[in-house]
Amino acid sequence: MLSPVVSGAAYRRGLFPENQAFASDWIPVGGDHEIFYEECGRRDGKPCVILHGGPGGAINPTMRRFFDPSRWRMVLFDQRGCGRSRPNASLEDNTTWALIEDIERLRERLGVEKWCVFGGSWGSTLALAYAITHPERVESLVLRGVFLVTQRELRWFYQEGASMLFPDAWERFCAPIPPDEQGDMISAYHRRLTSPERRVQAEAAAAWSQWEGDTMSIRGPEARPSKFNEIDFAIAFARIECHYFANGGFFPEEGWLLNNVDKLRSIPGWVVQGRFDVVTPMDAAWRLKTAWPQARFEIVWDAGHASTEPGVVDALVRATDQAYRVS
Repeated sequence: MLSPVVSGAAYRRGLFPENQAFASDWIPVGGDHEIFYEECGRRDGKPCVILHGGPGGAINPTMRRFFDPSRWRMVLFDQRGCGRSRPNASLEDNTTWALIEDIERLRERLGVEKWCVFGGSWGSTLALAYAITHPERVESLVLRGVFLVTQRELRWFYQEGASMLFPDAWERFCAPIPPDEQGDMISAYHRRLTSPERRVQAEAAAAWSQWEGDTMSIRGPEARPSKFNEIDFAIAFARIECHYFANGGFFPEEGWLLNNVDKLRSIPGWVVQGRFDVVTPMDAAWRLKTAWPQARFEIVWDAGHASTEPGVVDALVRATDQAYRVS
């Protein structure tokens, strides 16, 4: 078993230079859904697919910068209902299993045999689920802020746990919900985020998104992504995220990811976890490390959940450099 590496504040790697997409398009994936994807880096480079968080988030240019653009062929896509994918904020036919099928459609369309799969937060969930379902298509896994979508984790962040560390932010999160509904915040928010009235959706989405934004970084609320302030983004983010959490991530059983971790044994893996991650606490990453000791596990002691915290950037960039050498 590899001992966990604890990252401190010594010399740290930064993000790779900004780079532009060399191709982009939409592909139909069933029903009304069309997903937007882009390719960046080197056309004939080593392929990787980069999975955004949420669920309900979207790709952004910073996500391209964790991989050396002179060596990697990076593929990014907006998941169903997210970002530039169409229709926006749609919950119809929007499940973990549909997203896994979308990754496979994208892989086949681009002629990729196997690829490195990179994801943080919900992106780590989807990466694990994809690798368990299609291990023969995964050359390596690079994960950050591990999230297993268990009731333990959901209760911590949306019911009681993180609320004790951020009582001021929690008070704002509770504000749209009457006291008699606050015993089940996910259900209360789900009712509002699926309301036919956009005004009701917007109020709930703003509070839901602010709660996550306020807790994601040890640098404070100023590190909150600016998109959280855009109401169209906030509605898609909150609706889809709450939809998945109200349905337990659409997994057939509690703990499905850990119960199927044997499928990952032959896949090289890197796991990066902020010590003070409040959104996806280290307990889940530690459970994964215990079940999958073959993976390299690195704790960043001065980081929370955000992927852009310096220690997390350093660890991820080193991980992708090491993943490049996997053959």
